[in-house]
Amino acid sequence: MASFLDFEKPIAELQARIDELRETAATGSVDLDADIARLQVKSDKLLRDTYSRLTPWQKTQVARHGDRPHFNHYVAGLFDNFMPLAGDRAFGDDQAILGGLAHFRGARVVVIGHEKGDDTASRLRHNFGMGKPEGYRKAIRLMDLADRFGLPVITLVDTSGAFPGIQAEERGQAEAIARSTARCLSLGVPMVSAIVGEGGSGGAVALATGNRVLMFEHAAYSVISPEGCASILWRTSDRAADAAEAMKVTAQDLKALGVIDTIVPEPLGGAQRDPAAAISSLGTAIETALGSMARSSRETLISERRRKFLSIGRI
Repeated sequence: MASFLDFEKPIAELQARIDELRETAATGSVDLDADIARLQVKSDKLLRDTYSRLTPWQKTQVARHGDRPHFNHYVAGLFDNFMPLAGDRAFGDDQAILGGLAHFRGARVVVIGHEKGDDTASRLRHNFGMGKPEGYRKAIRLMDLADRFGLPVITLVDTSGAFPGIQAEERGQAEAIARSTARCLSLGVPMVSAIVGEGGSGGAVALATGNRVLMFEHAAYSVISPEGCASILWRTSDRAADAAEAMKVTAQDLKALGVIDTIVPEPLGGAQRDPAAAISSLGTAIETALGSMARSSRETLISERRRKFLSIGRI
């Protein structure tokens, strides 16, 4: 059964009515096909109208939806022969950041990304996608491997931010994030980064500093969560919607600002309503992005990437 967000309540009510009619029709006692079809048309129109005018805060809620595809879904849907590689060779293996070797549409690649988990047990196991220092050091190790063997790097970003716990700080969280970001900038191979859900703070940037940055149309990408920003500016998280508006967290805003390169379309109502279609759409966008760099030299890839990120925010 579909999980509806607060602003989708009118859609949820219509869908509940449709489901009731379908259950009644299943008994065979009355023909309700015409009524069901009429309500379905109304529901589809309401869904289309609602998603055509989402506010930045509503887009943030969609980006966080638990039914959106996660790293493991993208790996299963887009990559062949995935061989996960574990550990940072220093402390341990972080389950919030996963990665390994794979084939993407016939080409060998290294894929890295945040995994949030699908249910309570897996979310706890993956720490809700909040990477620890060993996760970012694992990412660095995989990028070193990609650079050594000339393999393109694909990163899938979906995190509320790096883990803020005291143990992570003791193990050098800030240094690990900074080094991961720097390693992205120094890669001599093509790097495509995709913001597939929530791109939060340095925990996202550490894996998103690619030659081409893609972003789903209902994803969110920001330096801090809207709640965190509101708590700092107004001393209350109740103004998160105002913060989201001011922070320009949407794909449309970030494309206009030059922070991302491509907006990837989602199925009507968001990726959570048709994960397979969303995964396919992202695969096409990644293939196009990699194809645009197929003939670029190592020096060109590095210089263009650095120039791209140094120019962000320039007035």
